[in-house]
Amino acid sequence: MLNVRTYPLGYIQTNCYVVSNTDKQCLIVDPGGDGDKLIGELRKLNMKPLAILLTHAHFDHIGAVDQVRDTYLIPVYIHTAEKKWLMDPAKNGSGKYAEIPSIVVKEADVLIQQESKLDIGSFSCQVLHTPGHSPGSVTFYFQEDEFALVGDTLFQNSVGRTDLVGGNEAELLKSIHSKLLSLPETTIVYPGHGAATTIEDEMTSNPFLNGF
Repeated sequence: MLNVRTYPLGYIQTNCYVVSNTDKQCLIVDPGGDGDKLIGELRKLNMKPLAILLTHAHFDHIGAVDQVRDTYLIPVYIHTAEKKWLMDPAKNGSGKYAEIPSIVVKEADVLIQQESKLDIGSFSCQVLHTPGHSPGSVTFYFQEDEFALVGDTLFQNSVGRTDLVGGNEAELLKSIHSKLLSLPETTIVYPGHGAATTIEDEMTSNPFLNGF
């Protein structure tokens, strides 16, 4: 049984997730900022991070990547479509806001080339390519534990914005309907912002998905 802890971090309180097992090994998903706070929490819990997984490369999801990576000497995974976004403030969005320092992150260690099973230590998940919010957006689906980390693709009663670089509304809706809503209805959805939800709840109540 895996445990999922949620930490809103960074400039716009993006959800960072720490997925851990009973041996206190963990995966860190989208460390968006406040690296000292996150590392302090990991040390307090005596966690042993194995990797950093990125649902996509927008600035609010990557702000603490290098600090966490350098602290624990662990690899960073991202979809190949956004491999250059980590180093490019114009693409990761940090260059758009005067009040936010330009964020430049070192290259990822592992590029996700296609949908496949991902095994890291004792952790196993399915990587689903869910573009639309951004070209390289992915979902990490943990079938056995019935949850999915969806980034900014789907939210409680909402969907991801598509007015940023590489965004595409039709592609986003296609990703949601073909990849996410096809998951078991009891699947817990952990989004990049806001509260967790379920596939069933979004199928029945999400106003952005009606009529597609």
